[in-house]
Amino acid sequence: MARAAVPGGLSARRAWREATLVERRPETDSAVTLVLDVPDWPGHLPGQHVDVRLTAPDGYTATRSYSVSAPERGDHVELTVQRVPDGEVSSFLADGLAVGDAVRLRGPVGGWFVWRAGQPEPVLLVAGGSGVVPLMSMLRARAGQDASGAPRFRLVYSVREPEDVIYRDELEARAATAGVGVHLVHTRRVPDGDPRPVGRLQAEDLVAPGWTAEDAPTCYVCGPTGFVEAAADLLVGLGHAPDRVRTERFGPSGP
Repeated sequence: MARAAVPGGLSARRAWREATLVERRPETDSAVTLVLDVPDWPGHLPGQHVDVRLTAPDGYTATRSYSVSAPERGDHVELTVQRVPDGEVSSFLADGLAVGDAVRLRGPVGGWFVWRAGQPEPVLLVAGGSGVVPLMSMLRARAGQDASGAPRFRLVYSVREPEDVIYRDELEARAATAGVGVHLVHTRRVPDGDPRPVGRLQAEDLVAPGWTAEDAPTCYVCGPTGFVEAAADLLVGLGHAPDRVRTERFGPSGP
């Protein structure tokens, strides 16, 4: 598959813009969705990320990258940020940024780990912890397609405990729609009635009718580095072509 073109020219994507917070939505005890208004936003694709810059009164700056959690919607950009212990930027965004406050934002960034409406093949999404964020953008973009032409999607989502599931209610609703599957993997504590025992992601978690190697899905894997490497190895071991396994990784936090 050819690499997807990214929105906006290079100069537009490199430009820093003022982004004003217009809405906050709590997702878990440690994660919050921030809806930012970014005038003249060039647009983005599901799976891309942005750079966020904070500047202190003394001139000190800190920049971090965050995945976009929802498809393009005019000048609005949604980010879901999980508070990281000792994380100066994530802690401020999760706890200190108030509606009406502004930050600097640049992007979108990334052209390989993206999903575009019109891709006909099934999609297998594999998330560890907050790695679900860019994959949720893909699920939401799929929902915007005509139901008869939307490809099959399946999300395999690994979390430590039930309370760590980001977008819980929305995922339950999407799992009830045709062509979408959601499978939760709990690594430390399972909810009552869950038939799967506690434990890390296994090969059998990635096998389901319609998303086997023979179905040739495009696989998107996102999460902490160790999780991503283990999940990608499992997928290749199950026969998925390496060039159909796309990965995105971040720091040490996660399941």
